[in-house]
Amino acid sequence: MLPRPVAANKHSGKATDQQFTVKLFNMDLANMADIEEQDMSYGFSKKVSLSYEEALEKVTSELQKEGFGVLTEIDVKATLKKKLDIDTNKYKILGACNPPLAHQALTAEPEIGLLLPCNVVVYEDDSGKTHVAAIDAQAMMSVVGRDDVQPIAEQVNAKLKRVIDNI
Repeated sequence: MLPRPVAANKHSGKATDQQFTVKLFNMDLANMADIEEQDMSYGFSKKVSLSYEEALEKVTSELQKEGFGVLTEIDVKATLKKKLDIDTNKYKILGACNPPLAHQALTAEPEIGLLLPCNVVVYEDDSGKTHVAAIDAQAMMSVVGRDDVQPIAEQVNAKLKRVIDNI
Protein backbone atom coordinates (compact mmCIF):
# COMPACT_ATOMS: atom_id res chain seq x y z
CA MET A 1 0.00 0.00 0.00
CA LEU A 2 1.31 3.42 -0.93
CA PRO A 3 1.65 6.04 1.78
CA ARG A 4 -0.96 8.76 1.65
CA PRO A 5 0.68 12.00 0.53
CA VAL A 6 0.11 14.92 2.83
CA ALA A 7 -1.84 17.70 1.15
CA ALA A 8 -3.51 20.52 2.97
CA ASN A 9 -6.58 22.49 1.96
CA LYS A 10 -5.53 26.14 2.08
CA HIS A 11 -8.74 27.06 3.92
CA SER A 12 -9.05 24.28 6.49
CA GLY A 13 -5.52 22.87 6.59
CA LYS A 14 -6.94 19.36 5.94
CA ALA A 15 -6.10 17.16 2.97
CA THR A 16 -8.84 16.84 0.39
CA ASP A 17 -9.62 13.71 -1.65
CA GLN A 18 -9.09 15.70 -4.85
CA GLN A 19 -5.64 16.81 -3.72
CA PHE A 20 -4.80 13.25 -2.68
CA THR A 21 -5.82 11.92 -6.09
CA VAL A 22 -3.77 14.50 -7.94
CA LYS A 23 -0.69 14.04 -5.77
CA LEU A 24 -0.92 10.24 -5.96
CA PHE A 25 -1.40 10.31 -9.74
CA ASN A 26 1.52 12.70 -10.23
CA MET A 27 3.65 10.57 -7.93
CA ASP A 28 2.88 7.47 -9.98
CA LEU A 29 3.79 9.21 -13.25
CA ALA A 30 7.01 10.51 -11.79
CA ASN A 31 8.00 7.04 -10.59
CA MET A 32 6.90 5.05 -13.65
CA ALA A 33 10.37 5.29 -15.24
CA ASP A 34 11.87 3.58 -12.18
CA ILE A 35 9.19 0.91 -12.12
CA GLU A 36 9.55 0.05 -15.82
CA GLU A 37 13.23 -0.74 -15.43
CA GLN A 38 12.29 -3.54 -13.03
CA ASP A 39 10.37 -6.69 -13.80
CA MET A 40 6.83 -5.56 -13.08
CA SER A 41 4.73 -8.27 -11.51
CA TYR A 42 1.62 -6.94 -13.24
CA GLY A 43 2.78 -5.92 -16.71
CA PHE A 44 5.36 -5.64 -19.47
CA SER A 45 6.97 -2.27 -20.08
CA LYS A 46 9.45 -0.74 -22.46
CA LYS A 47 10.99 2.68 -23.07
CA VAL A 48 10.96 3.38 -26.81
CA SER A 49 12.77 5.79 -29.13
CA LEU A 50 9.53 6.78 -30.89
CA SER A 51 7.60 9.96 -30.21
CA TYR A 52 4.45 9.60 -28.12
CA GLU A 53 2.25 9.96 -31.23
CA GLU A 54 4.34 7.45 -33.23
CA ALA A 55 4.20 4.98 -30.35
CA LEU A 56 0.40 5.24 -30.13
CA GLU A 57 0.11 4.52 -33.84
CA LYS A 58 2.61 1.63 -33.67
CA VAL A 59 0.94 0.08 -30.60
CA THR A 60 -2.47 0.15 -32.31
CA SER A 61 -1.00 -1.42 -35.44
CA GLU A 62 0.82 -4.15 -33.50
CA LEU A 63 -2.32 -4.90 -31.46
CA GLN A 64 -4.25 -5.37 -34.72
CA LYS A 65 -1.59 -7.79 -36.01
CA GLU A 66 -2.18 -9.88 -32.87
CA GLY A 67 -5.97 -9.88 -33.29
CA PHE A 68 -6.76 -7.12 -30.79
CA GLY A 69 -9.06 -4.20 -31.37
CA VAL A 70 -8.99 -1.05 -29.26
CA LEU A 71 -12.40 -0.78 -27.58
CA THR A 72 -11.59 2.22 -25.41
CA GLU A 73 -9.07 5.02 -25.46
CA ILE A 74 -8.73 7.11 -22.33
CA ASP A 75 -6.77 10.32 -22.65
CA VAL A 76 -5.66 10.72 -19.04
CA LYS A 77 -3.96 14.06 -19.70
CA ALA A 78 -7.14 15.57 -21.22
CA THR A 79 -9.35 14.07 -18.52
CA LEU A 80 -7.27 15.45 -15.65
CA LYS A 81 -7.10 18.84 -17.34
CA LYS A 82 -10.88 18.92 -17.84
CA LYS A 83 -11.91 17.50 -14.46
CA LEU A 84 -9.19 18.86 -12.17
CA ASP A 85 -7.52 21.61 -14.22
CA ILE A 86 -4.22 19.77 -13.79
CA ASP A 87 -1.51 19.65 -16.44
CA THR A 88 0.21 16.26 -16.71
CA ASN A 89 2.36 14.41 -19.20
CA LYS A 90 0.81 12.75 -22.24
CA TYR A 91 -0.76 9.46 -21.13
CA LYS A 92 -3.31 7.20 -22.84
CA ILE A 93 -4.87 3.95 -21.71
CA LEU A 94 -5.98 1.68 -24.53
CA GLY A 95 -8.55 -1.01 -23.72
CA ALA A 96 -7.56 -3.85 -26.05
CA CYS A 97 -9.70 -6.91 -26.78
CA ASN A 98 -9.00 -10.09 -28.70
CA PRO A 99 -12.56 -11.33 -29.38
CA PRO A 100 -11.87 -15.10 -29.66
CA LEU A 101 -9.83 -15.15 -26.45
CA ALA A 102 -12.27 -12.87 -24.63
CA HIS A 103 -15.11 -15.21 -25.65
CA GLN A 104 -13.23 -18.24 -24.30
CA ALA A 105 -12.57 -16.48 -21.00
CA LEU A 106 -16.16 -15.22 -20.65
CA THR A 107 -17.52 -18.69 -21.45
CA ALA A 108 -15.36 -20.19 -18.70
CA GLU A 109 -16.21 -17.48 -16.16
CA PRO A 110 -18.84 -14.81 -16.94
CA GLU A 111 -17.62 -12.45 -14.19
CA ILE A 112 -14.16 -12.39 -15.77
CA GLY A 113 -15.53 -9.43 -17.70
CA LEU A 114 -14.64 -7.39 -14.63
CA LEU A 115 -11.00 -7.84 -15.66
CA LEU A 116 -11.48 -6.99 -19.33
CA PRO A 117 -10.37 -5.43 -21.60
CA CYS A 118 -6.59 -5.76 -21.42
CA ASN A 119 -5.04 -2.37 -20.74
CA VAL A 120 -2.11 -1.08 -22.73
CA VAL A 121 -0.63 2.32 -21.86
CA VAL A 122 1.46 4.79 -23.77
CA TYR A 123 2.90 7.73 -21.89
CA GLU A 124 5.58 10.35 -21.95
CA ASP A 125 7.76 10.79 -18.87
CA ASP A 126 9.06 14.08 -17.47
CA SER A 127 12.15 13.93 -19.69
CA GLY A 128 10.03 13.50 -22.84
CA LYS A 129 10.82 9.79 -23.27
CA THR A 130 8.01 7.54 -24.44
CA HIS A 131 7.02 4.34 -22.64
CA VAL A 132 4.65 1.54 -23.60
CA ALA A 133 3.28 -1.07 -21.22
CA ALA A 134 0.72 -3.87 -21.23
CA ILE A 135 -1.01 -5.78 -18.48
CA ASP A 136 0.27 -9.24 -17.54
CA ALA A 137 -2.86 -11.28 -18.23
CA GLN A 138 -1.63 -14.22 -16.17
CA ALA A 139 -1.15 -12.01 -13.12
CA MET A 140 -4.56 -10.43 -13.72
CA MET A 141 -6.37 -13.74 -14.22
CA SER A 142 -4.69 -15.32 -11.20
CA VAL A 143 -7.19 -13.51 -8.98
CA VAL A 144 -9.94 -15.66 -10.49
CA GLY A 145 -8.38 -18.76 -8.93
CA ARG A 146 -9.29 -21.08 -11.81
CA ASP A 147 -6.65 -23.15 -13.55
CA ASP A 148 -8.76 -23.47 -16.70
CA VAL A 149 -8.43 -19.75 -17.55
CA GLN A 150 -4.63 -19.71 -17.22
CA PRO A 151 -4.02 -21.19 -20.72
CA ILE A 152 -6.12 -18.35 -22.16
CA ALA A 153 -4.09 -15.84 -20.15
CA GLU A 154 -0.88 -17.44 -21.45
CA GLN A 155 -2.07 -16.92 -25.04
CA VAL A 156 -2.96 -13.30 -24.30
CA ASN A 157 0.45 -12.72 -22.69
CA ALA A 158 2.29 -14.17 -25.68
CA LYS A 159 0.42 -11.76 -27.94
CA LEU A 160 0.87 -8.72 -25.69
CA LYS A 161 4.58 -9.46 -25.23
CA ARG A 162 4.99 -9.54 -29.02
CA VAL A 163 3.18 -6.22 -29.24
CA ILE A 164 5.54 -4.59 -26.73
CA ASP A 165 8.63 -6.28 -28.23
CA ASN A 166 7.72 -5.00 -31.73
CA ILE A 167 7.46 -1.35 -30.71
